[in-house]
Amino acid sequence: MAASFLRKAFVLWCFFAVAGIAALAQPPEGGKQNVRTMTIPISIFTRKELKEKKAEEIIDVADLTVSEDKEQQQILSLRSVSDVPITLAVLIQDELISSFNLELRPIADFIKQLPEGSRVMVGYIRGGSVGTRQRFTTDLVKAADSLRVVSGSSASVGTGPYGGVAATVKRFESMPAGRRAILLVSDGFDITEGDSPSSVIHAPDLEKAISRAQRASVAVYSFYFPTVLTERSTFRSISGQAGLDRLSNETGGRSYSQGLSAPVSLTPFFDDVNMALRRQFSLTYLSTHMKRGYHSVEVKSSNPDVTIQHPKGYYYR
Repeated sequence: MAASFLRKAFVLWCFFAVAGIAALAQPPEGGKQNVRTMTIPISIFTRKELKEKKAEEIIDVADLTVSEDKEQQQILSLRSVSDVPITLAVLIQDELISSFNLELRPIADFIKQLPEGSRVMVGYIRGGSVGTRQRFTTDLVKAADSLRVVSGSSASVGTGPYGGVAATVKRFESMPAGRRAILLVSDGFDITEGDSPSSVIHAPDLEKAISRAQRASVAVYSFYFPTVLTERSTFRSISGQAGLDRLSNETGGRSYSQGLSAPVSLTPFFDDVNMALRRQFSLTYLSTHMKRGYHSVEVKSSNPDVTIQHPKGYYYR
């Protein structure tokens, strides 16, 4: 009798245990999910001895982890998108010093070498506003040919490029989903909140440009080139570069400069951007954070030979 009772009690305990686990596994009332999928672009860089490896080999050595709001998330997939067409806006600050005009050829060559099917827009920023030279087009030669020399005017310098960047990001809304980027050539200097680095990196237009780019998954690659306002001022040059650094870092791009003066050539920078785009991957993971608003993201590799470049966060609507 005692053994029979114990068997029945054990069976009954198992029944309630399984029922309890099943109840915990059920979605919350109303059928709402506690997780959602999130996809972000990342670029994987390795040391010299690994640079020539194929995408699959790079993924193998990366051994990634992703955290959102400092909590580790489950990675679902990681795939190479290096040959996938890109939607790209080329933005040039019209107040740059005239030596910039020697760099039009490298920019044109970069545009023409993009993957077939890519869409390119060309615009010039003046006084914080963007004027379109070429709307988004898949005709890469036409986009490259729309480049023109800068005016070099000093009438509106100091207003910064960030209002133009924010306005341009909105134009990506009508474009297909996928790889998105902005190439920005500017001095990065916005005097609206003061001319110190701490003031420039918190300028309202810069904040707006970052938040919009994060929402639209647009990576900004910035290239420092002086205007008459920053050409002879170390302090202003540092401030402008600080603004560009933050814009690129927060959106998953990279910032480029050559000291405090105009670069001898932009060609090495564009070679590096080409490498970044070839090392670009699409990372999809399960997010456990359902609240609307900003969520920070951190992607790490356990391999010390690997560096990961990615957006530092995004806005969930």
